[in-house]
Amino acid sequence: MRKLLAALLFLGAVAWAVNVKLYLKDGSYHIVSEYKVESDRVRFYSVERSEWEEIPLTLVDLKKTESEAAARKEELAKDAKILSDEDAVESSIRKEVMRIPQNPGVYWIEGAQTKALKLAESVVHSNKRREVLKALSPIPTVSGKATLEIEGAHSPNVFTDPEQEFYIQLSETERFGIAKLTPKGGVRIVENLTYQPITKEVTEEPTLVEIFRQELAPDGLYKIWPEEKLEPGEYAVVQYTANKMDIQVWDFAIKEPK
Repeated sequence: MRKLLAALLFLGAVAWAVNVKLYLKDGSYHIVSEYKVESDRVRFYSVERSEWEEIPLTLVDLKKTESEAAARKEELAKDAKILSDEDAVESSIRKEVMRIPQNPGVYWIEGAQTKALKLAESVVHSNKRREVLKALSPIPTVSGKATLEIEGAHSPNVFTDPEQEFYIQLSETERFGIAKLTPKGGVRIVENLTYQPITKEVTEEPTLVEIFRQELAPDGLYKIWPEEKLEPGEYAVVQYTANKMDIQVWDFAIKEPK
């Protein structure tokens, strides 16, 4: 509805813009839809009186009339281009949305194909044990520190574009972003954890990189990409609720092209 209203207003502006102020040398003017110089006279169609009229050329300020008419024509062309560009952007976004599955997850587009990142299995590693994240209940009975890890020193999902774009379809309204992972031995650390057994509070400390995010659809579909080029290394797209230990991890790596 808003777009339709804008279009109608623009068409109204266009209709008015085709009218021209025919300036006279005394500073007054006529609003005309058309005018032409015929020998020593100027013939014009008066918008006010809806009829053709004539006036001596010596009374008309042609230079000012033509200058303003040219400026208004240029402004109208710019407005038309803005609307055209906005339509092109909206059309492009609609095409993007149609290419992304509605199932929650993380995707990227490669040529004509839409591909999905596999959700990684996260493991909580404390000094005494490891627990699969989804099975970590209740919270340990002693305070301490732990790490959230995923298996493997390197991700099998390798990209060479340091500004790689991803699409995330949220499963629910939660925080999301791109985290830098820390390889350690045969695992990659997603975040450090500090837990308090009495209050049952868990402090999560992922290392997030700054990202751009663009909402593509109101049902939780976003396009995300890093603000700065990613250095070669291990990363993950993450979705989580702060300090709730419900983080979801889709891992990937950035490598320099050979």
